[in-house]
Amino acid sequence: MELGLTTFAETYPDPITHATIDHGTRLRQVLAEVELAEQVGLAVYGVGEHHRADFAASAPAVVLAVAAGRTSRIRLTPAVTVLSSDDPVRVYQQFATLDLLSAGRVELLVGRGSFIESFPLFGYDLGDYEDLFAEKLDLLLAIRDHERVTWQGRFRAPLRDQAVYPRSHQDPLPVWVGVGGTPASVVRAAERGLPMALAIIGGEPARFAALADLHRRVVADSGHPPQPVAVHAHGFLADTDTGAADAYFPSYAAAMSRLGRERGWGPMTRQQYDLMRGPEGSLVLGSSDTVAAKLRRWREVLGIDRFMLHVSVGTLPHEQVLRSIELLGTEVAERLEV
Repeated sequence: MELGLTTFAETYPDPITHATIDHGTRLRQVLAEVELAEQVGLAVYGVGEHHRADFAASAPAVVLAVAAGRTSRIRLTPAVTVLSSDDPVRVYQQFATLDLLSAGRVELLVGRGSFIESFPLFGYDLGDYEDLFAEKLDLLLAIRDHERVTWQGRFRAPLRDQAVYPRSHQDPLPVWVGVGGTPASVVRAAERGLPMALAIIGGEPARFAALADLHRRVVADSGHPPQPVAVHAHGFLADTDTGAADAYFPSYAAAMSRLGRERGWGPMTRQQYDLMRGPEGSLVLGSSDTVAAKLRRWREVLGIDRFMLHVSVGTLPHEQVLRSIELLGTEVAERLEV
């Protein structure tokens, strides 16, 4: 099982000091995280696209381009590109360019997005949420698979025997679909023969096993070769379980409570948090032994090929984030190989 990391370059206020990191500093921290992730042997690093004050990465391709210049082995991906509110031509061109610059280390992870800010920002109607993604995904795949494209849809001007350049270093450029948990999204990815990344945020991870099985079954029934399944989840590592739990709770609870106010949830309590970090919970949190045991269980139950840890959900001291990355790439990776 491959191990990797994701970030949204969060800039939430520190839960203790209430200070807010500026966007430039946070983006430079992200670059330090990518460099360390490669040094400790992690397989992939992903930067998510968001368009709001508490996230610094509205342009993942730019961040990843700088990261590509500072690394030589680690694979680089958005996590995710909000394809519904973007232009598939530009998305392909940006990441094909990045693939060329990095000598074939790029993947595209596309999705509908868990936030809606990009829709009014770029002039799209949320009522078209589902149709926008389906249409744009098919156009993106047409561009990826054919140098010249003839295409017509509802949401974009038609293409008539139009060539799209540059072409990616990899042929084809890998395209994954990010899925939040709806069977229709799983089927859409599987019918197109695309790998899937499941976001497990809350709830019992075992309930996602049916979605992983559905993906594998529809891929096979659609005549495609087997495709990998990844999982993305929140979590944090420290030298002890208690140390990890106590260090992560203030920032994680502050971030999730803030999102909860926007979405109608209540504030996160320590009791909820402790349940989430337990053996059947969705938080991948604790010492290297505890995290490795949880990931072994997920690998057995879900049959996953890749796990991507999202550490920086809240604002943590950066040295703690770097230590978490170090533990994931060394001690956890070693335990998973046994």
